[in-house]
Parts: sequence; structure tokens; C-alpha cells
Amino acid sequence: MPGVRDISAEAFITAYSSHLKRSGKLEVPTWVDIVKTGAYKELAPYDPDWYYVRAAAVARHIYLRKDVGIGALAKLHGGRNRRGNRPSHHGDASSAVQRRICQSLEKIGVLEQGPNGGRRISQDGQRDLDRIATAVVEAEREKEEEEGEDEEEEEE
Repeated sequence: MPGVRDISAEAFITAYSSHLKRSGKLEVPTWVDIVKTGAYKELAPYDPDWYYVRAAAVARHIYLRKDVGIGALAKLHGGRNRRGNRPSHHGDASSAVQRRICQSLEKIGVLEQGPNGGRRISQDGQRDLDRIATAVVEAEREKEEEEGEDEEEEEE
């Protein structure tokens, strides 16, 4: 049975973020349309669904590792801090955004607090993510089969 490790990150995150949006269970804060995702950024994200995408990326990251803290997630989602004519350095993402995403995922039962700090994936969350990964693999197989049939029809 295919799992989250067996498919590309992009395919899984796209599928899981659309699942989170469709389900409507994920609690989205009111400030998501105006907040920057890091101190090094100049503007807020252009994508109106960025919160769902980030939540899917956080869930996948925590699924692949054991206990992950807010600081590690902030470092992961950070980027280049452009400092004018001085050399660029790495800038961490906003810890408040990461914390709210983890709290939202905890509320719907995907994550739970670890015994020695950090967050980890819950059993329900693991089952949910594996189900989404399996659906993505099946959709890719169906797409490949359709393309194979189309090529056979063109050859005839």
C-alpha cells in the first residue's frame, strides 16, 4: 500500500490542501489575508489558499519525522533575507503562523503534542494522510492508463 513517502511532495501537498479546504474542518484565522509569512518578506502571499497549502506541507513534514517543534518548522519555511547591498542570509518564517497551523491541525486531530516537546502525527492523522496518498497514486495510475489507451487509438 503506497504511503506519503512514495509520492512526490508537490502532488501530495496539492491533494491534501484541497482535501482540507473541501472538508471545511480546518479553522482558518481571520488575519490570513493580510499577514506576512516572515519578517524577511515584503508582501503577503498572493495565493488566497496559502494557509491550506502550508498546513498540508506542515502535516507532511511532521509525518516524515517524529517530533518537530515550531522553531524547526519556522526554519524549514524560511527563505532568503535580502539585506540591501549586504550579503543575503537565511531568515526564518513567522513562528506565530507555524504555531497557529499546528494548533489548527491539532484541533481536527491530525497532530498531537509529543511527550518531550514538539508535535507529532496522531494515529487518525496518519490514517488520513495515507488515505490521501493512496488516492493520489490511484489517480496517477488511471491517468497513465488513459494516456496509454489514447496512444493505442492514435496508432490504429
